[in-house]
Amino acid sequence: MENHIKKQCLLCKKSEQEAPLLQLDYKGMNYWICPQHLPVLIHEPSKLEGMLPGASGLKAG
Repeated sequence: MENHIKKQCLLCKKSEQEAPLLQLDYKGMNYWICPQHLPVLIHEPSKLEGMLPGASGLKAG
């Protein structure tokens, strides 16, 4: 069951019709990110603050 309303990239807001999306399961919620922005999640997760709860506390890879 999906509990995040729209399937779209956290950053660029592209839908699954515009780009492939990778699903993130985090803190009981579902989020999506496109391959173009996956490096942000890995290397600069603080840039997702406001889009992904607690992102500022995530450590960069």
